[in-house]
Amino acid sequence: MIIDCGLYQERKYQDRNWQPFPFSPETIDAVFLTHAHLDHCGLLPKLVRDGFKGRIYCTQATAEIAQIILLDAAHLQEEDAAYKAKRHQREGRRGPHPELPLYTVEDAEAVAPYFTAVEYDSCVRIKDGIEGCFYEAGHVLGSATVAINTVQDDKKQRILFSGDIGEPDRPIINDPAIFNAADYIVVESTYGDRTHAEHKITDIQSQLRDCINETVQAGGNIIVPSFALERSQEILYHLNELFLRNEIPPITVFLDSPMAIRITEVFKHHAELFDTEMTRRLRQGNSPFSFDNLKMVQTTEESKAINSLKGSAIIIAGSGMVSGGRIKHHLVNNITHPGSTVLFVGYQAEGTPGRKLLDGAKRIRLLGRTHRVRARVVKIDGFSAHADRDGLLAWLSDIRIPPRYVFITHGEKKAAISFAQFLGEKTGWKTSVPEYGADVLLE
Repeated sequence: MIIDCGLYQERKYQDRNWQPFPFSPETIDAVFLTHAHLDHCGLLPKLVRDGFKGRIYCTQATAEIAQIILLDAAHLQEEDAAYKAKRHQREGRRGPHPELPLYTVEDAEAVAPYFTAVEYDSCVRIKDGIEGCFYEAGHVLGSATVAINTVQDDKKQRILFSGDIGEPDRPIINDPAIFNAADYIVVESTYGDRTHAEHKITDIQSQLRDCINETVQAGGNIIVPSFALERSQEILYHLNELFLRNEIPPITVFLDSPMAIRITEVFKHHAELFDTEMTRRLRQGNSPFSFDNLKMVQTTEESKAINSLKGSAIIIAGSGMVSGGRIKHHLVNNITHPGSTVLFVGYQAEGTPGRKLLDGAKRIRLLGRTHRVRARVVKIDGFSAHADRDGLLAWLSDIRIPPRYVFITHGEKKAAISFAQFLGEKTGWKTSVPEYGADVLLE
């Protein structure tokens, strides 16, 4: 069995996506999928194409969202391969990979029959002596922490895989589950070397309110690069709150992302996963996914038409790091306007256009041309779907009996090493950051 099967998205690691799996896919009887982000599910089409015949266990919401995200990724793979083939032919050269997609839409569609839904706080046995149990991770809708329980020669062991752990008290979804025992722990470290400033919902909304009001007064648009899963829905939640309190003018909000729209539909029919406050809002008839001035933009023609509208608007579009998608077109139409604002609400990886803008770039290359940056660039912290260093420690602090070992994974090397040292100092637990491809024997 394997836990997650993700796509490498950082450019320096993308060659790994093309390498053969370090195991024979046909020998794997189960995938335990923690959630539907591409860095956790993005290689499932390749796994199935290469011979996997087992089951993919995850929550129902994760199964639905993963299928949306995988199909979108496959479309992008095909488009990118076709574009590169034309460019390389024109330039008379070849790239490091054949001008073929990593996987196709057909490959992505072939994954759907392998999903098997598992509810929170329940377990599935995959063979005698091995079961996987799913618990709320508080990261995105349907996200889970997976505990693998084994029994061999009357010896019981629990291996806890954190998945991505969310911050507590975030809107829409419930807080992460807590655990009091585990023999081994594999924990993420995305923000393992830093702490988020303490941002309450009121702080986020006040910053969002001020940003919108200042931009409207200047006669510009608010352009929000956003991820389709969770971040877009969370922004809609905060905007709806501000509209309900009349703290911002009733300007149009465009959700210009077909994928975000499809994922929002999944949110709508999984209200059983919402937290108490979100449930109360729905009962009052104040859904953040259907307020009056919210416009869902599906077609390319509808997206282009936004740029001809007069007056200010809020435009939410992907991708979240400005690495592709419709957001680039909206930036091209607003980046040189000193009255407009580019509002970042998420992490921007090194080397991405979003990171360059946040770092103060005076010029930015978009859609083959270089543009002067005259628009205001703003970042609102507090939207993070990942727990910070202290949050990860707090999540682990309910473990009463010291685990035999803790493996720190899923973070940039600096963050992972920093968190391993921090956790060891605070708890005295044995920790390490495994090297890529390393084998570890659990005794």
